[in-house]
Amino acid sequence: MNATSSFDGAPTAPGHEGDPAAADGTAAPDPGRVVLLTTSHRVAPGLLSWPAWQVLRDADQVVCADGTHPQLPYLRDAGVTVDEGAPTAQDLVDACAGGRTVVVVATGEGEPRLTDGLARLAGSGRIRMPDLELLPASYDLPGARLLDLVQVMDRIRAECPWSSRQTHEGLAKYGIEEAYELVEAIEAGDRDELREELGDVLLQVVFHARIAQEGRPEDGSEPFSIDDVAGGIVAKLIHRHPHVFGEETATTPEEVKEHWLRTKAVEKQRSSVTEGVPLGQPGLALATKLVSRVRTAGLDVELPRGEGVGYELLAVAARAEAEGVDPEAALRAAARAYRDAIRTAEGSAPDTD
Repeated sequence: MNATSSFDGAPTAPGHEGDPAAADGTAAPDPGRVVLLTTSHRVAPGLLSWPAWQVLRDADQVVCADGTHPQLPYLRDAGVTVDEGAPTAQDLVDACAGGRTVVVVATGEGEPRLTDGLARLAGSGRIRMPDLELLPASYDLPGARLLDLVQVMDRIRAECPWSSRQTHEGLAKYGIEEAYELVEAIEAGDRDELREELGDVLLQVVFHARIAQEGRPEDGSEPFSIDDVAGGIVAKLIHRHPHVFGEETATTPEEVKEHWLRTKAVEKQRSSVTEGVPLGQPGLALATKLVSRVRTAGLDVELPRGEGVGYELLAVAARAEAEGVDPEAALRAAARAYRDAIRTAEGSAPDTD
């Protein structure tokens, strides 16, 4: 059945206009029910909950103010007649009189004008109100807002003069900067800042994936999308957690790490423990990672002996790794203490102006 073009409320029963009881003393008719049906634009149209389909099929009237609502074609295909129109609160109350059920398919903005109007009528105390039910027909699952981010990034890449010209190489410095800002927020214990910085790091991932979606004609690189990125990490996590998704068992963090390293070794088939260690990372982190790889592999490799601060720092990094200390984090903590001492000295220094 096709949707009609207007909303026609049911007529109010004679002698019952606006009164909680009939003027002749008889019982007022059943005020009926209004169902506000909400949907999520992040869920494919037509994928509605079973309670939603039941109420749509059983309703005396279904109305929607937006004739282009994405759900309407699917409702029509299912045999649900939808009246297009924007009824007032009083229209709905009248349409529900006599025990009728009217379903309002909410627009993307919700129906604040309608719900506010119903609240005012109820507050007046002069009208016997129909039951009002809010029924989510589809709703967001955790992570659904990531779809919004992908859509926003698509538009920015297409329409923004700056973003449309960016490359992986040009954005690389921002990835490093955002990672450091994330670390700073973590170490400062600022959760509001942490949430913001996580978003900035996530933006880098989505931005690079959007660029990669276009491929690189100049060198023949195949395109890939954010779905490919997500699919890759999902497959990796499942494969490296056989104690969660498979038949293996692990009861301690050490056993989990053993599973991780074993499966990673099979995946990578590396000829050296140094493969995959980025040499561009900060020096202390690089030294610690190399020492950790050596220890995990059970190799006996002495630290090189030499003169200078570099060899001394290498020895310090090895000692920190053996003690389970992150030397980068430890040095940053010490540097912050030194910064505070500097500020204290600046505040107590005599004014030379």
